[in-house]
Amino acid sequence: MSIEHTDKQGDIDHRQEPHRYRVGRGEKGVMNVEPYKSELLPYWRFKTSGAARTSSENIYQLFLDYKEQDDFVGMDMARKFLQMGYTRAKRYAKYPGGKKYNKDGTIRRTDFDPEKEEAAAVCEKKWKIVREDPEYLSRKKAHQKAYG
Repeated sequence: MSIEHTDKQGDIDHRQEPHRYRVGRGEKGVMNVEPYKSELLPYWRFKTSGAARTSSENIYQLFLDYKEQDDFVGMDMARKFLQMGYTRAKRYAKYPGGKKYNKDGTIRRTDFDPEKEEAAAVCEKKWKIVREDPEYLSRKKAHQKAYG
């Protein structure tokens, strides 16, 4: 009996088929790109500045490992996880529990959480290093030219 796979992102092994990966904007598709999601997600933490520091160091090391393996998709996914750590920590810094809206649809007005802001700054620092890495930028341009 054969199993037919659909053509959804989650059904693709992007390490085996990197030509099927599209860079996209920002964090788009980050939770659908395997096996990278499963490799990076266990390290993704941003609740405190300490957790964010450990997380961003681990994810940055994975970025360097992917870079050494000439694995652009892994490099870009590490970039996305760092970016996502930054954006989530920022949201939690502004809105406790990450909830921006009240039940009536109005924006919650809250005190600012400096611990979460520090976590965001930690993630942002590594994210900037990755997104400005000359080798990453060169591989990104080549991947987009070759595959869109």
